[in-house]
Amino acid sequence: MIRTSTLEKSLATQIEPRLRDVTPGVQVRAYQGGKLVCDISVGETYPYYDLASVTKIIFSVQAMTVAFEEKKWNLDTKLSSILPWFPSKKTRVQDLLTHSSGLPWWVPFYKDIKSEAPVPERWKQLQGMIGAQEIEIKDVSTYSDVGILTLAFVMEELYQKPLSEIWNDIKEKFYSGTTLNFHPGNIAAYRKNLYAPTEECPWRRRVLQGEVHDENAFAMGGVSSHAGLFGSIDDMGWFLLHLRSQIQGVARSIIRQKTAVFFSQRARPVGKGDWALGYMMPTPGSASCGVYFSLNSIGHTGFTGTSAWYDPKMDLAVAILSNRVAYGRENKAFAPLRSDIHNWLVEGLKKSSY
Repeated sequence: MIRTSTLEKSLATQIEPRLRDVTPGVQVRAYQGGKLVCDISVGETYPYYDLASVTKIIFSVQAMTVAFEEKKWNLDTKLSSILPWFPSKKTRVQDLLTHSSGLPWWVPFYKDIKSEAPVPERWKQLQGMIGAQEIEIKDVSTYSDVGILTLAFVMEELYQKPLSEIWNDIKEKFYSGTTLNFHPGNIAAYRKNLYAPTEECPWRRRVLQGEVHDENAFAMGGVSSHAGLFGSIDDMGWFLLHLRSQIQGVARSIIRQKTAVFFSQRARPVGKGDWALGYMMPTPGSASCGVYFSLNSIGHTGFTGTSAWYDPKMDLAVAILSNRVAYGRENKAFAPLRSDIHNWLVEGLKKSSY
């Protein structure tokens, strides 16, 4: 149900003229104090979207938080103690979460993965490729999809289960009743026309709809630690309320509030990288959550045009879904619009009587 408050009408009016050549449509869902304050759809929208890298905080960060709570790892745990094949003996598990592992930001592994091989064999191939990477540890964090992809191997060792089963456990614990889903075998869970199309992919030679946009996730069978989840704006809202409940300590959870807060706090020195343990934090002057969110905010963006942010100071959670890559992956115009949406929303809330 789409609400029609003054704030929502104003926000939709501000967004609509900015959509042309930027993205086909946008959905925005926001909660303040746990209360729904904005729920709008502007332009051409769909029930389900490729969440892209928001997968990292919905799945992988939650799984690693549970494992931390269960004392399966700690901040001093060396990656090589879990993955003996990893090329660096100095890299810690936490370095994967803070993007300070020294791994490259991205590698087109999909080009060398043998797609005809069974999925477990593909993961073995990927292990060899990651193990062959040159580690270049820098003083400043460098965002690394490869680092979070490596986390898949860590999770499987910690849990002694395949990644898909770890997801099933996390979903049952935290997201039961939602439509959050990976698409194993790259087969859509629902009718394809219910999914926002992403790009006409030159590698797959078709418009992607209900298939994960990320090539490496696709090559690994659609289930990964860095991308692959699909969901609705309701699902994004559920996740943000779940995250809020953990941090605020307002609901019973298998994760203690102390642990949830610890994961949400800055894990890199100021100027060395704006990261909590797996969560993005705002970079002053260029934050995707705009200029009003406090520096203690946590969230993540997705390459396809998705994002989820929570500011504990304003107790404000904002989810955005779009398929901006429908106009090509090189389309950069969505980034300033996303920041503006957060700014307009906060300005609107200040004027409203919520």
